[in-house]
Amino acid sequence: MIQRFSNRQGYRAPAAEILVREDAPSRLRAAVPLIAEEAGLKPSAMRRVICRVLLVRPDPANWSEYPNISEEVAWLIDGARWHKVYDIIEALHAEIAAMQPWDSRPAQEFERRLNDFLLETGIGWELRDGQISRRGSEIFARSTHEVPDSLEDSGFQRAAKEMREALRDISRRPEPDITGALQHAMGALEGTAREVAGRPNLTLGKLVSLLDLPPPLDQAVHKLWGYASDRGRHIREQQVVDPTEAELVVAVAGALCGFLAQRQS
Repeated sequence: MIQRFSNRQGYRAPAAEILVREDAPSRLRAAVPLIAEEAGLKPSAMRRVICRVLLVRPDPANWSEYPNISEEVAWLIDGARWHKVYDIIEALHAEIAAMQPWDSRPAQEFERRLNDFLLETGIGWELRDGQISRRGSEIFARSTHEVPDSLEDSGFQRAAKEMREALRDISRRPEPDITGALQHAMGALEGTAREVAGRPNLTLGKLVSLLDLPPPLDQAVHKLWGYASDRGRHIREQQVVDPTEAELVVAVAGALCGFLAQRQS
């Protein structure tokens, strides 16, 4: 695997502002086969994967890797709906991982290079463990993605499961499941609070006073619970929740879960 100057020296472009959500720009469509090729996939293997995702037949008249099949790969990706491009990315990653199951480096390099590209071009998605997930702010990423494993390691199994579901819902495409994300995020916080307080039957609203949280943090948790209950549990007709608001709730709930679990250990 080639190690470029920027990787050897530790240089990395700063993360661009997220400008793209529900789209797969032409630059991304052009980059995907280039990154896959560098990871070891030939155009014929890429075509097989892409045709399987799109449910189309390969062109039988194209038999040479270059330029025929390579151009067909580009044509297929260029013509795919935006969300199918991300399906193709996941499928290509799986194909690379299956090529040499004893060597994870090609799949890891594909993921790293793709994520660098998404970060630098302001595309709000990332490839994590072979799956495309919604990329939020750096604060969102730091306060959420490590939380499930941390909770699991601390023995908070139910809360870890709820937080993973919250992250899956907020990352769902083409539209995030806002209601599910709010419910699971608060379910993770409630589950953590129940374990910490030793009161498995109380709701979060009644648990806050038992958590020994310094004011006004205790009131902040009450208000977070109220917001999520209003928007997630008792959503009103025509009430719209901005995905960035849902990200904030998931991030804050994740941070609180981590704080309570760490203080308990």
